[in-house]
Order: sequence, then structure tokens, then C-alpha cells
Amino acid sequence: MKIGVLGATGPAGGGLAARLASVGYDVIAGSRDAERAEAAVRKMRERWGDRVSTVEPGSNDDAATAELIVVGTQWEAAVPTAIQHADALSGKVVVAMANGLTKQDREFRPVLPDEGSLTMAMQAAVPEARVAAALQHVPAAALGDLDHAIDSDVIVCADDDAARKTVLDLVAKIPDLRGFDGGSLANAIGIEAFAAVLLTINLRHKGKASLRLVGVEPRPPTTP
Repeated sequence: MKIGVLGATGPAGGGLAARLASVGYDVIAGSRDAERAEAAVRKMRERWGDRVSTVEPGSNDDAATAELIVVGTQWEAAVPTAIQHADALSGKVVVAMANGLTKQDREFRPVLPDEGSLTMAMQAAVPEARVAAALQHVPAAALGDLDHAIDSDVIVCADDDAARKTVLDLVAKIPDLRGFDGGSLANAIGIEAFAAVLLTINLRHKGKASLRLVGVEPRPPTTP
């Protein structure tokens, strides 16, 4: 399966593109500016060599032609970017990984649109896509550090059951990353809002906490 990452020149999108390539996926690292994508991929290859040999640079238009799409832009651009590529995203699984956040003094606060969450806003904006919320609590730096496993769990929410399973299988391919079925997109509100709490804890406690669920095992990947 080829995966397109829109906004792969940023920390989250670029980190995920490198991580997905490292576990064997063909990845198109997209950007509004194709030259920026080329520079980002060149930097990945200088750092990680053959581990990211399956990443290729391109425009966001190029990335949107892939089979599965990840919107890895900054949160303010996530919905507009999806709208811009709505035709190409139609019928595809689209992963929304952004959290709307604002920093006030020594805490982060969630920014949630009228639809309830950024993921729900994206689904409303591109209704023919199959949008799933995932990876909101995984630090961008951890995604892009291929020398270390990611110590985090991922909750996946989607209204489309098959889309949710597809993303859970994707998560299961990444070593030590555990995926959990969080139900419909209505629950993405809690996922996105909790990111503000998690970041506030890290800020005030000077830590690098991530989400880890106890007392439950992840859903096993679907066998081909």
C-alpha cells in the first residue's frame, strides 16, 4: 500500500513519513512546495539512509494520489488542505492526526471547531472521504527518531468500520506502538482535547509523557 502524507515537511508529517518508510511502506512525502518536499526527503536520507529508501518527495497533489492519505499539516491548515484535495481523497481512508491547541501562560488549551473536533470538521468538509482520527498523542519527535521505539498507545476513531480497521492495522505495523479501537468520530473530541492536558502535564512537570492504556490489550492486526 502506498501512503501519501500531506504536509510532510513539518515535524509530525515528516516524522510519520520516515517511520512508515522504515517499516516497509511506500510513502509520498508531500508539500505545497515540491522543492521543500525534496529538501525534506534529502535530509531524511542523509540521516537514515536505506531505512527511508521508500520515501519519495512530491507535491501535496502527488501525495493525494496514494491509496491511503495522512493529513500531517499544522492544525490550522488541516481542514483547508483536505478541502483543497477533496476530489482526490474521495473514497479513501484519510488519517487526521492534528490537535487544535493554544498556549496560555503555562498550559495548553484545546481549540475545538463547531463540529466538535478537527477530525469531525474534516469529515464534514470532505464527506466522500473515510476520515479516521489517529496519532494525536504521539510526539512528533518520537515519530521521527527511528533509533528508538515509540512508547505510546494510539486510539483510532472513525465512523467507517473498515477505515478504522485499516488504520489500526497500520499502527500495528510500527514496533511497540499499540492501537485501540475508540469507536466513532464522536469520540475524537475527547482524544483531541486530552492532547492539551497531556502537553500541559509535560510542560509543568518537565517531562515527555505519552498516552499508555493499562488493563487492556490492543486489537490484533487483521490477517491477510
